[in-house]
Amino acid sequence: MNAELEIALRESGLDPQAVDGLVRVALAEDGDADVTSEPIFDAGAVARGDVVTRRPGVVAGVLVAAAVFDALGVAATPRAADGDRVGAGDVLLSVDGPLVPLLRAERTALNFLTHLSGVATVTRQWADAIADTKAKVRDTRKTLPGLRALQKYAVRCGGGVNHRMSLADAALIKDNHVAAAGSVTAAFTAVRAPGLHVQVECDTLEQLREALEAGARSILLDNMSVDEMTEAVRLTGGRAELEASGGLALGGARDVAETGVDYLAVGAVTHSAPALDIGLDLLQRGPDAARDRRR
Repeated sequence: MNAELEIALRESGLDPQAVDGLVRVALAEDGDADVTSEPIFDAGAVARGDVVTRRPGVVAGVLVAAAVFDALGVAATPRAADGDRVGAGDVLLSVDGPLVPLLRAERTALNFLTHLSGVATVTRQWADAIADTKAKVRDTRKTLPGLRALQKYAVRCGGGVNHRMSLADAALIKDNHVAAAGSVTAAFTAVRAPGLHVQVECDTLEQLREALEAGARSILLDNMSVDEMTEAVRLTGGRAELEASGGLALGGARDVAETGVDYLAVGAVTHSAPALDIGLDLLQRGPDAARDRRR
């Protein structure tokens, strides 16, 4: 990876080595030969092109896509920044280099870019829906294996905030923990430790009262109605952060946010985000790109 790209990734909050590892795994899925492009084009053929949006949205993953092209020796110049709102026809990335490697990189680069931009676009829809309230959109661990860091990065690009990255970052006492421990209080008491952030999932207002009495300062309101969440905010009285979770829909996001909760947990921003339509348009290729079949 070139030094400039490595610095840019680090400044964006991504680990260059981790990105490089994901890129190489993704490229390996396509094998070590392109049996379509290689017979058609000379090895020395070069080309230029632009990665262009087909639909409006919020972009994320420009630098990751650049890393794909870079891994195959194709120069990639970002024309948009992650987090930008883009329209149909906007250029996100310009590429310039050997034609066959450029074509080999195309789908892998677009796979990263369309997916991450889809996550950012959906997150921005939720963030816009609850604008001017105190609530924020927060992601979950419902992520694609191996892509958690990138998906959570895309959430940030879309105006959301991240929940824990892993099970080691913070404790979340869920219904199965409560069932096995015997009560909210028993589970919370067992997990509570200095410096550890502990969140308790509550299905009922009675469980909320129990969690507050036990000393919980972060509570997940699971599958509660708007009226129940409004009452939960009243009962809590600022003693704990409250996060709404379960059964949330974009159309009702503002109603939930206006109850006074601090966060809306939305797993759909990562596990169900549709890809943003983005493509690569070749602008120019070298005059001798195609093999001379007369030879």
